[in-house]
Amino acid sequence: MHVELPLDHLRELWPKELRGMRVGALLHPASVSSQLEHASRLLEKLSGELFRLSGFFGPQHGFLGQTQDNMIEWKSYEHPRLHIPVYSLYGEHREPTAEMLQDVDVLLVDLQDIGSRYYTFIWALYLCMRACEKLGTRVVVLDRPNPINGTTIEGPPIEKGYESFVGMHPIPVRHGKTIGELASQFRDEAFPKCRLSILPMKNWERAMWFDQTGLPWVMPSPNMPTLNTATVYPGMCLLEGTNISEGRGTTRPFEIFGAPFIEAETLCRELNNLKLPGVFFRENYFQPTFNKFAGELCGGAQIHVLDRNVFRPFQTGVEIIRCIRKLYPESFAWKQPPYEYEHEKLPIQILLGGPAVDFFGE
Repeated sequence: MHVELPLDHLRELWPKELRGMRVGALLHPASVSSQLEHASRLLEKLSGELFRLSGFFGPQHGFLGQTQDNMIEWKSYEHPRLHIPVYSLYGEHREPTAEMLQDVDVLLVDLQDIGSRYYTFIWALYLCMRACEKLGTRVVVLDRPNPINGTTIEGPPIEKGYESFVGMHPIPVRHGKTIGELASQFRDEAFPKCRLSILPMKNWERAMWFDQTGLPWVMPSPNMPTLNTATVYPGMCLLEGTNISEGRGTTRPFEIFGAPFIEAETLCRELNNLKLPGVFFRENYFQPTFNKFAGELCGGAQIHVLDRNVFRPFQTGVEIIRCIRKLYPESFAWKQPPYEYEHEKLPIQILLGGPAVDFFGE
């Protein structure tokens, strides 16, 4: 049984009390139907019948998925064909303003999340819920699968004082929830007056990985090319808080990692000796085309996940950093701020959601 998305059944699922209202939609490139039709096209077809489409909103990486990296902002513009605004929620504003929402009765959110707290699309949803609660604007979230299953939870929730755009509410690093379930949690715990509706999926089961849903994978962001990337990301994103390349600028971001000062054979021997569950580290050499060490030869490893059901990405990411710090204490360094609009705390601290010493000692 293939998973059926609410986007495939909007005519049946659209709440009767919202018919005829003005709708703004927060979308990105992976906001597609099971037939790969983009939500913006489907909403355009239904405009005038179910509702009136009045504007679009886009998160980090852009409405079109065009911006590569962290803190590369994009500007609002007019949709060239529909002549309605496309508002940036990753630029001057990350929370929609009252002005952006003045022609919106209902904010529809249809974003493919990847199951990890650092991935900022869920925080775009969080800030939209906050803005809509203040104004009394309705929020409708179209549910989508958690691609790395809805059963496995890993990593700590955020400690108070460590909130940031990679974690605004205390959820685990690998949270095990769908975006609809997160929206419900945010309402229950943070925005009790948010007028929220969740449109459900059919046939999704908690133990499913994305490749068991029958749905096509579309890159939700430029460095999330495959389900394999999403599988390792809850741990490998921690390398963004270091001077180790997390593989950006290569064809396998987050699955390969390294630095010019790393001796690949030594690193892989040490990591494989840890006997971490479900994973093998293979020696690897690469030259990133952009980002850290662009154009330089890096030694390191490729992560090969042998059994994704026992593999623990967060634990693995922490152990990789511990190992590299032990082997190369003179060369390893923590990345300095700013990172995701945090200018005081170290990037590794806001990724972990607490003090780095709790994981890595002094």
